[in-house]
Amino acid sequence: MTMSTVRQMQFFLFVLILGFLLGPRVIEALQHLQPDVTEPVATNEMRDSTSSGETPEPALTVIEDPYGELMLRGKSAYVWDISARQKLYDLNGEARLPLASVTKVMMALVAAESLPKESLITITQNDIAEEGDTGLYAGEIWTMEKLLQFTLIASSNDGASAIARTLGEHLSQGTSTDVTAGKKFFIDKMNKRAQSIGLTQTSFQNESGLDLEGDVSGAYGSARDMAMLFDYVFRKHPELFIPTSYGALDLRSESGFVHHVTNTNQDAPYITGFIGSKTGYTDLAGGNLVVLVDIGIDRPIVIAVLGSTEGERFTDVKKLIAAALIDITHPIP
Repeated sequence: MTMSTVRQMQFFLFVLILGFLLGPRVIEALQHLQPDVTEPVATNEMRDSTSSGETPEPALTVIEDPYGELMLRGKSAYVWDISARQKLYDLNGEARLPLASVTKVMMALVAAESLPKESLITITQNDIAEEGDTGLYAGEIWTMEKLLQFTLIASSNDGASAIARTLGEHLSQGTSTDVTAGKKFFIDKMNKRAQSIGLTQTSFQNESGLDLEGDVSGAYGSARDMAMLFDYVFRKHPELFIPTSYGALDLRSESGFVHHVTNTNQDAPYITGFIGSKTGYTDLAGGNLVVLVDIGIDRPIVIAVLGSTEGERFTDVKKLIAAALIDITHPIP
């Protein structure tokens, strides 16, 4: 068996293993990077070298930039290696864009840092009036821990409203009984927390990221900022991402109602190494998606895509996962 045949077999074994890990998209991407392993045609120089007993220098295999030919629908994207503390990819990563429901990750962080997880929250009619129906009932009582789980996996605007209202009342120390004024305390805390983490392009006007009237979004930020936010939450409060790692969950409120909640990220159950994510979609934002994936053994990365479409945000992220896997396992010299 020639050396080139051995190299060819090794390469296809490598592709096969990665195919089992991340599916056919990785195989397709790697096939474009397959080195030329055909038998070389012997030149006179090679014959002279061989006849003189000298061993020709092997040709170096050049791996092209795995991100070089990516075609993404998103306006902005950022890939961050949490372990190595370095950027892997940046497409308009500092552009300030509408965040939509990715906002709810900051909402969850502030809530988790402000009240004990056993605190009770009652859903009100005003909460139910928020855009979208995720199945909550007026008068239903939840622990904050379970309502956070429900809100993140279902991207519930009703749940986010109830949490912001309750936390606003707590943060104002009872000085305001007006719902809007109470929520303002909570939104202010979200903005201060963003500044303390170093999210320079991020600001919030509501707890959910819903568009306001006209052409104003409820929250703005950059793909880089969202990658840094996910990095921070993953290191400090990883439990917040646990519910978003499932395709669906059954959650029981303190009132005894059982809710079957489906993940708004349709790909969550099918990505190897998936840690968690948050989706977002509004008319102004388009399709947003930020995911945490363990790309190897204890090698978590964050992939943030903003300004894609409702469907193609998932395709954009899968393309970036495949490229990041090649980048990490086959780094360019």
